[in-house]
Amino acid sequence: MTDLAERRDLEQVYQPAEDSRLLAETAAERVGDGDLVLDVGTGSGYVASVAADAGADVVGADINPLACREARENGVPVVQCNLTDPFRDGAFDYVLFNPPYLPTPPEDERDDWMEYALSGGEDGRAVIEPFLDGVERVLAPDGRVLLLLSTLTGLDAVVDDAAQQGLSAEEVGAEKHAFERLVVLSIRR
Repeated sequence: MTDLAERRDLEQVYQPAEDSRLLAETAAERVGDGDLVLDVGTGSGYVASVAADAGADVVGADINPLACREARENGVPVVQCNLTDPFRDGAFDYVLFNPPYLPTPPEDERDDWMEYALSGGEDGRAVIEPFLDGVERVLAPDGRVLLLLSTLTGLDAVVDDAAQQGLSAEEVGAEKHAFERLVVLSIRR
């Protein structure tokens, strides 16, 4: 592949930013040796790599084939899929997710892979809601989700949606930025 083609492909893969770093640091404080971890929306594989460095056995998942390729190149075993669809019931001690959470009016959406990585739909929860609907299935009995959110997304609405799924949520990490506060929720049964 040419350098130009590689650069274009990388432009279609979400690269680590302050949200990725916050989720990775929060995960590294909690996961440990032998924990089985699923990193949903793995992108470049950064969060998965940090969890693996903390001793966890990690697999990434991403809908974007270019992200899957980059994560593999970065040493992360990865499955191309939507959210948690192909994974076994009760398999994971932790599920990590830095979802697309930016509220995006339909007229501002593009039709490319970065849009999948960034746009959370009109309310910022278009991907978070289906994720919460299905994530309990793949959690081990004492499993936890670490979900990165922005105050732009409506934290109370996400906590309420989790509760409707029989899940409880608590804030375990946060960081203030110019126009938002990034938050990591720990979600469990």
